Amino acid sequence: MTSRTVDAATARSAELAASIASRPEAHPMLTGDRPTGDLHIGHYLSSLRTRVDLQNRGVDSYVLIADYQVITDHDGVGSIKDSTFSLLVDYLAAGIDPALSTVFTHSALPALNQLMLPFLSLVALAELQRNPTVKDELRASRRPLSGLLLTYPVHQAADILFCKADVVPVGRDQLPHLEQTRVIARRFNAAYADEKPVFPEPSALINDQQLILGVDGEKMSKSRGNAITLAASADETANLITRARTDAEQLVTYEPERRPEVANLLTIAAGFTGSSPEELATGLGASGGRGLKALVIEAVNEGLREHRRRRLELSRDRGFLQGVLRTGNARAEAVAAQTLTEVRAAMSMDY
Repeated sequence: MTSRTVDAATARSAELAASIASRPEAHPMLTGDRPTGDLHIGHYLSSLRTRVDLQNRGVDSYVLIADYQVITDHDGVGSIKDSTFSLLVDYLAAGIDPALSTVFTHSALPALNQLMLPFLSLVALAELQRNPTVKDELRASRRPLSGLLLTYPVHQAADILFCKADVVPVGRDQLPHLEQTRVIARRFNAAYADEKPVFPEPSALINDQQLILGVDGEKMSKSRGNAITLAASADETANLITRARTDAEQLVTYEPERRPEVANLLTIAAGFTGSSPEELATGLGASGGRGLKALVIEAVNEGLREHRRRRLELSRDRGFLQGVLRTGNARAEAVAAQTLTEVRAAMSMDY
């Protein structure tokens, strides 16, 4: 993306945040995750709490468990059912309320997936091949490029547009796929619904929080095995944090460029305590890596204490969880069916 495009997205994000503050009910939101494993503290700090806050402020929230997207870069689905319910448990434990948010799965919404056909007709092959999201996923998967991975941005556009979401909380690294969605919405309206547009052009609600690193100093990821998951016990969390990379300097300072691993641990502790990383570093003084890790262990375990309690309680009631998904799937499918009806009418296919 060009710097001009990023600047424009940043400006729209600021305008959107201001509008949400005054009229939250006017802004449908789409967000979600792929069920490829347990969520980790990076998800909790950067997205889960934001979703709950927006939901509680009155934003019409759609939370997607993107099960079809698992096979974009995997040979199979693995333990997808367990991963789906693990995601759902973490959503609910974090505060997602199924009475206020629609939680649903890809595979349960035929009408949503049918939007892929007209959307694909609006996108050139070259656009998909140069999309950074596709390139990054292909590089990470180390597999031949599949048709589904190539069309991943179009599938994401269908996810966002089926409920006419105009709010998509993302980091700056995810702006390219959202820009593709904006292009698809614009092209569909121009081709078929110029006088009465069917789709809004969604805007990113940009999250500028620092990227959370894993215990190996690389990006925290479910697939890399370097994550502190929300499902981990207090002892497991302590063991993982004890293994985290730091450096040999005794004086603890917050310098993200020079000391990224130390800065990462301070960022994690700050996220759970409400203090700034700089304040925490000053308080630790010359405590070194051992003192820093002790602080982070206490901050994470105390910060997740109530989440873990709710998580354990929810995990014991599979029937309740299945009911939440059934209700959310039915609600989302009704919305998708209505949107598909509008699309067919706009395309003169409402026979």
